[in-house]
Amino acid sequence: MSENVLVYGAYGHTGKFVVAELLDRGFTPLPSGRDKDRLHFPGLDPRPATVDDPASLDRALEGAAAVVNCAGPFATTAAPLISAALRAGIPYVDVAAEIEANVDTFAEFADARTPVIPAMAFFGGLGDLLVTALLDGETAADEVHIAYGLDSWHPTAGSLDAGAVSHRRRAGRRVRYSGGGLQYHDDPLPTVRWPFPDGPLPVLAEFTMADVVTIPSHVEVAEVRTYMATRAAADLTATTPTAPEPVDARGRSAQTFVVDAVVHIGDTKRRAVATGQDIYAVSAPLAVEAVHRLLTGRTRATGVASAGTAFDAADFLRALAPHIAIS
Repeated sequence: MSENVLVYGAYGHTGKFVVAELLDRGFTPLPSGRDKDRLHFPGLDPRPATVDDPASLDRALEGAAAVVNCAGPFATTAAPLISAALRAGIPYVDVAAEIEANVDTFAEFADARTPVIPAMAFFGGLGDLLVTALLDGETAADEVHIAYGLDSWHPTAGSLDAGAVSHRRRAGRRVRYSGGGLQYHDDPLPTVRWPFPDGPLPVLAEFTMADVVTIPSHVEVAEVRTYMATRAAADLTATTPTAPEPVDARGRSAQTFVVDAVVHIGDTKRRAVATGQDIYAVSAPLAVEAVHRLLTGRTRATGVASAGTAFDAADFLRALAPHIAIS
């Protein structure tokens, strides 16, 4: 590979992982972002740009074969960057976990003819791939449940900012996917025990993540529920949450995760489990594998599409080794 790939938000926590993964895969990253003073990537061509200046985005995309947006809040950055990618005629991928921002992307760019893949990350992308692989060609299910067994969650500044934006957009209300659609509510989140493969853990039920947007975008399903380990939720909502700290040469934190996806169809239950280290770090191989497949014609959709729609889910999951183990 020698294609240039613009990485917007390249100097952010996840953006740095994406730049490194692109280099490992033989691409040439074009680091971009609104703060030109932070675009220090020796040997690479920095492309400063701001989302409120379409001309600067057009200049940044000159010579790029694709763009990966790692800069939240995506409620602010997604639409301008998607529009710029469409003007340039190149694929767009992002790592958005914001539910409302992803809803906006599917709605606003429904008529796009160039690939637009939102939520191509740990939240929204991985769960969608697991569920799509379990469906094995079927397009409907009765219920989908995805439990996130994170042993901790030290959020980045970007995660906290994005969460604050979503909180304001929904006026402090909670959201769930039930009865075939998104529902906003003020109900407390119940705590239940989830039977993870290595033993049950307490989780917050209806701790809703971007999977409630990506999965129903192509699966006919009445209920999509996501769950979060209480220990991780406590870290995230702490009065003074701490940022992830690197523990290895790749910059990964010590955080480990298990994602348990369960699909109910009639009387049958199908299950797939993904395990790995550092939810931010593994978003990089997810996004870059998507770019690789888009640029080599290994996609099943044009326009705006989730990971499960755009790609051969089972094959994509296999390609994530050794970053993510699937069972």
